[in-house]
Amino acid sequence: MSIPQDYPILPRESTLAQLPPAYPADTQDQISQHLASSTLNRLVVLDDDPTGTQTCHDISVLTVWDIETLTEEFKQDSPGFFILTNSRALPPLEAEKLIREICENVAQVAKSAGETVDIVLRGDSTLRGHFPLETDVAQSVFGDADGLVLAPFFFQGGRFTVDDVHYVAEGENLVPAGTTQFAKDATFGYKSSNLRDYVVEKAAGRFQPEQLHSISIHEIRVGGPEAVYEKLMDIPRGGVIIVNAAAESDMHVFVAGLLLASELQLPIPRETGGLIIAGSYVPKTTAQLNVLTSKRGQTGQLAILEMDVEELIASPESAAGAIQRTVQEAESHLQSGQDTLVMTSRKLITGDNELSSLAIGTNVASALVSVLRQIQVRPSKVILDFNWGYTRRCPPIYCISSDPDAVLQMAATVTVDVGHLTHEQIGDLPHRGFGPSYS
Repeated sequence: MSIPQDYPILPRESTLAQLPPAYPADTQDQISQHLASSTLNRLVVLDDDPTGTQTCHDISVLTVWDIETLTEEFKQDSPGFFILTNSRALPPLEAEKLIREICENVAQVAKSAGETVDIVLRGDSTLRGHFPLETDVAQSVFGDADGLVLAPFFFQGGRFTVDDVHYVAEGENLVPAGTTQFAKDATFGYKSSNLRDYVVEKAAGRFQPEQLHSISIHEIRVGGPEAVYEKLMDIPRGGVIIVNAAAESDMHVFVAGLLLASELQLPIPRETGGLIIAGSYVPKTTAQLNVLTSKRGQTGQLAILEMDVEELIASPESAAGAIQRTVQEAESHLQSGQDTLVMTSRKLITGDNELSSLAIGTNVASALVSVLRQIQVRPSKVILDFNWGYTRRCPPIYCISSDPDAVLQMAATVTVDVGHLTHEQIGDLPHRGFGPSYS
């Protein structure tokens, strides 16, 4: 096994302050409202230590799991219950036997009651416990899961996961978990702070790198439940999903996305804005954009982001910086529900000859495609106008060249519905033009 990477101790306050702002919608309220009106599987949480329920309320905690007790619990009008297994206090063989007995009893009672159950294995937020032994046993009884979710975040205990690295708060610092006293546990010790490395360390030979996935804080806070849903649906069956979280609201967003992926069809809490990307430099397009920006931009209905063509072609580094800034600003506006225009500067830049001019057009089109593909917030609608001299070198969705007064209205009728498409699929959509040709 490779030597785990070392990670520095970080200042807690400034590190957390540098993260994107929390997702603005109240997803916990959305979850509660939906769950109250839905028919759900019974949730059974197997807790490996008595401390697991210390922040819970209004839920039963069983300390025995015989058939009679479980039968009575299934008769209760409740969405689920805990079973305190205390398996963390047992050696592996005994823990395996115990978890199997509990799972088989739960499965038997659930079948008799005509119910389906969802199993959660509650473990230690400092990564001590029988992993992956307990998940293996549960799957052997209930069948293979679509994926294993590893989410050790625990706000009250000061346990945070950022960029897949798990931290334990000690005073004003965030200490990588693999360097803490918990990692030196005589029974469940480990060396890895990065949760991808932790999985490999604990389940040696079980998972290939392509089976390890994560939901980032950026995806959670910028993309919201829809971004989480998308990511989960793209993950192949049988992998491990690491959840990054630094606030309880992050977990709420993840759960909302998980419910979407579970086909519970949780309502989307917020309607995002539409995205318009205009790269054509011809006078007609410039005139259209002038009307659009003057009528909608001045009223605040449209956010206008201009990318300087000279900056895009100066160097790869300057282009990358311009793209990153534009993506961040566009995500912020779209998330707030504001229609957003990303346009190139209107001055025509040409090269010394036809080939160099063609290269400029290709670079500009490539930058616009990069903006589209890097935006994690899913727009409610998309309009593209890529025509920097050679449109076919980029994969546009639509080239809009209609009456400029109707550009935004057209977004509702002459656009691609991206509600079910990934960013990669957007790039593969066929080119389709409207109005007079620019080429």
